Amino acid sequence: METVTIVLALLLAVLVSGAIGRLVPAPLPLIQIAIGALLQLGPLPSTALDPEIFFLVFLPPLLFLDGWRIPKRDLFRDGYTVLALALGLVALTVLGIGLLIHAMIPGMPLAVAFALAAVLSPTDPIAVSSVAAGSPVPRRLMHILEGEALLNDATGLVCLRFAIAAAMTGTFSPLEAGTTFLWLALGGLAIGAATTFVLTGVQELLRRRTGEDPGQQILFSLLTPFGAYLAAEHVHASGILAAVAAGIAMTYVEIQGRSLGSTRVRRTAVWDTVALSANGAIFVLLGEQLPDVFRHAVAEADVHSAGLLVVWILGITAGLMALRFAWVWVSLRFVLGRSRVPAERPAGTTLRLVAATTLAGVKGAITLAGIMTVPLVLADGSPFPGRQLAILLAMGVILTSLLLATTVLPPLLRGLRLPPEPSRDAEEDSARAAARDEAVKAIEALQHRIAEEQGDASVAVEAGSRAMDRYEGLEAPTSDGGGAQARARQIADVERRLRLTGIEAERAALYRLRRAGGIDDVLLRRLVREVDLVEARLNA
Repeated sequence: METVTIVLALLLAVLVSGAIGRLVPAPLPLIQIAIGALLQLGPLPSTALDPEIFFLVFLPPLLFLDGWRIPKRDLFRDGYTVLALALGLVALTVLGIGLLIHAMIPGMPLAVAFALAAVLSPTDPIAVSSVAAGSPVPRRLMHILEGEALLNDATGLVCLRFAIAAAMTGTFSPLEAGTTFLWLALGGLAIGAATTFVLTGVQELLRRRTGEDPGQQILFSLLTPFGAYLAAEHVHASGILAAVAAGIAMTYVEIQGRSLGSTRVRRTAVWDTVALSANGAIFVLLGEQLPDVFRHAVAEADVHSAGLLVVWILGITAGLMALRFAWVWVSLRFVLGRSRVPAERPAGTTLRLVAATTLAGVKGAITLAGIMTVPLVLADGSPFPGRQLAILLAMGVILTSLLLATTVLPPLLRGLRLPPEPSRDAEEDSARAAARDEAVKAIEALQHRIAEEQGDASVAVEAGSRAMDRYEGLEAPTSDGGGAQARARQIADVERRLRLTGIEAERAALYRLRRAGGIDDVLLRRLVREVDLVEARLNA
């Protein structure tokens, strides 16, 4: 009963935070953190954050959805920049910030300092999009940040695993670390993609035998990320990368166009609700954990002065920002600037752009959950050195980065433009024209068949002219009232068949364009949704 109460309280907090966020000009993550802290101080039962449960319940669906919806063409176009931030920057952060923490706090063992640096390396794109809601992040920059976050979570947590192992055993093998990282990454990616293809294959077999059941299809999609995560973790690969790979693979399953439009419309609504609930619950849980974490950490950590603790937090945050600023400047100037397409090269890497990208690397709940996985004791049973202080520092850096992004990032983003992207207008016009042509051809072919079957061309002609108005702007002719309600119903039935045939041809043309690389995922999803809604209205 207590667990049910906690879940309901979390969902209610998400609902209330959304309403407050529309009334108060404050970033939604900070509102949700504040509500979480109030929940912990109130009469409702609280819960200790179990990192394993947190990773299993919240991360797979969110990472799966991010991997599913992120534009693949944009991701691959800026792939070098994304990899530079997700791999190179994480490695530099673990090494540089780990040494900085050890230098500032000599009492903290070097392995523990590296562990803290590892959990501070991942970024939180959910918090970025929320704090920047008033001044939207340029689309290309947001895609780079999303791609970075999809990969750097896994990289940072892998580094955390190695740092904890070094602290527990006192040894570190670069060769073992390298081979383990390759297995974690490649194994996780392969298992995630395979899980999606296997489950969708089973789903397709069921659909052919029993017909399409929208509820069953949606349930399959909801279970896919959890299956990928658990399968990867079972063989000690990266469950996080498996969830990401499962989402990316889902895109290539979806563009085959096998599911019904009504299923896609319902599935989108369900996944939007899941994302809203999980994203909000993460920050409410983060706020709910802060008071207890702060009390225990202050009581157990060897900190003699609150001022010294603030200096450490600010010093770590400044080090993180400095390393990220330098790495982002190099990445945008030398990686993005060497694009093979001259029109996509930046005219100059401005300090404003680099500063905005630097501040966008805020920390979130994954950082807190990661540091909570640090063991309580060493192999010999003695307390894990510096654990509570590391938790306290991680919590301070999370709040500091959120506050900096809240106050400084929106002014930087106003009017900020990334290196130019090619216009999508011509691409959209071309896609709409191709879909319209295919629909008109399909309607005309069916119109001729119906005229031959019924032996009455006038019904097919009148119904066809009405069905064509979606594609040619024709006015639907009105009945002369000659009496025939049966004829009117007949025309309406034929018109509906013609319209559905045109919609099916239109949608198939859009999927063919995407498979051929003629349009990107964002445009495909928008145009297919338009067609699905028209189809749903006809089938209502």
